Amino acid sequence: MPVLTHEVIGPASGPTVLLSSGLGGAAAFWRPQLDALLGAGWRVITYDQRGTGRSGGTLPEPYRIAHMAQDVLELLDATATPSCHLVGHALGGLVGLQLALDAPARVASLGLVNAWSLPNPHSARCFEARLALLAAGGARAYCEAQPIFLYPAAWCAEHPERVQAEVEHAIAHFPGETVMRQRIAALRAFDCDAALPGLDIPVWVSAAQDDTLVPWTCSRHLADRLPRVQLHTLPHGGHAHSVTQAEAFNTALLAFLAQHARTAH
Repeated sequence: MPVLTHEVIGPASGPTVLLSSGLGGAAAFWRPQLDALLGAGWRVITYDQRGTGRSGGTLPEPYRIAHMAQDVLELLDATATPSCHLVGHALGGLVGLQLALDAPARVASLGLVNAWSLPNPHSARCFEARLALLAAGGARAYCEAQPIFLYPAAWCAEHPERVQAEVEHAIAHFPGETVMRQRIAALRAFDCDAALPGLDIPVWVSAAQDDTLVPWTCSRHLADRLPRVQLHTLPHGGHAHSVTQAEAFNTALLAFLAQHARTAH
C-alpha cells in the first residue's frame, strides 16, 4: 500500500517528533503546535491517516489499530527516521502505544493526549450516539455534533464562526460512512492494558478534566500503569485541549520533549 500523505518540516539535524491525530485523522489538527515545536528546533512529521484527508483509500477488514501502527512504521522508513518521539491525540495515542509495543526501538518517547488503554462504557455510549447520528442523518448530522464532543460548551459559544467553519470543512472532507465505522470499530476494540507495565520508555500523559468524550480518569489509569510516566492535567479544555488551551499544552509538551530530545533523531 502507498505511504501516507505527509510533511516533514524543520531542521534535518533536529530530533524528530511525529504527530498522530485522533479520529478525524488529519495532519491539520496539529497546527496549534507547529510553531512551538519548530521554534524549539524539532524536526516534525505530520500525516493524514489512511482513509482520511489527502491519504484517502479503502481500509482492510477487520481494521485495527495495528494497521495504523504499521502505516506509521512505513512512514518512518520512508522519511529515513530511525526513531521518533510520537505524540498522539486520542486514537493517535493508541497508534503510538501499539507502535511502541510492536517496534520499541522506533519510539523514543510517547505523548498520549486524552488517550486510553482499554475500553470504557462512557466513551462506548458516546460512540454509539455518534454512529446513530451518522446512520440517521448522514455526514452533516455526524459533523454538526462533533464540536460537542471535542470542545467545551463555553469555548464553542465564544468561537461560533470558527466552529462552524470546522464543521463545514469536516463535511466537505468526510471519508464516508464505511471508513468512519471501520475507524471507530478499531479504536473500540483496542486493549493494551496488560502490556503497559512492560512499556519501558518515557511517557507524557496529558488530559483535560472536562473531556466529554474520554473520561480524564482514563489518563490517570495510564499513569498508574506505566513505569516511566509524567501526568499533566488541565481543569478545562475539553477533548481537544491541545487546541483550546494550546499555550499551556505546548509549554508542558515542550518541557517533556526537552528532557528526552537526544534519544531520537
